Amino acid sequence: MEIERKFLIKKLPDNLETYQFHLIEQGYLNVNPVVRVRREDNNYYLTYKGSGMMAREEYNLPLNAEAYSHLIKKTDGNIITKKRYLIPLNDNLTIELDIFEEPFAPLIMAEVEFTSIEEANNFTPPDWFGDDVTLNPEYHNSHMSKKSPRSKLTGY
Repeated sequence: MEIERKFLIKKLPDNLETYQFHLIEQGYLNVNPVVRVRREDNNYYLTYKGSGMMAREEYNLPLNAEAYSHLIKKTDGNIITKKRYLIPLNDNLTIELDIFEEPFAPLIMAEVEFTSIEEANNFTPPDWFGDDVTLNPEYHNSHMSKKSPRSKLTGY
């Protein structure tokens, strides 16, 4: 079960370059249900996500580079690329700060994953977070994969 909240970002945190990061490329074979292929650095995955906005089932299956290369060519819509910084937060939480590349730059979003819905609902975001877009489907990557790159989303 994946339980996460998503936020736009008002300003980047100080010393961003000191945090660990991953380079991510992903595409969608299907959006309902979500079936995604992802390259994260030198790791490859096929992911299934069930329905839901803040909480939903998620299964990740490892792929090799050859399988990923084959499947990414079969995806529909936009290939999403982003740099994901991992920023530790109190209470053993991690902020996953995504800085999107074209065609979605300059969009910047943060996701925080939780162990329970109660924990997610009680979360107080840092001051540098902007609007909570958890329940706005336009900010889910699967929806973005289908958007025209010139579509206007709040915050980018």
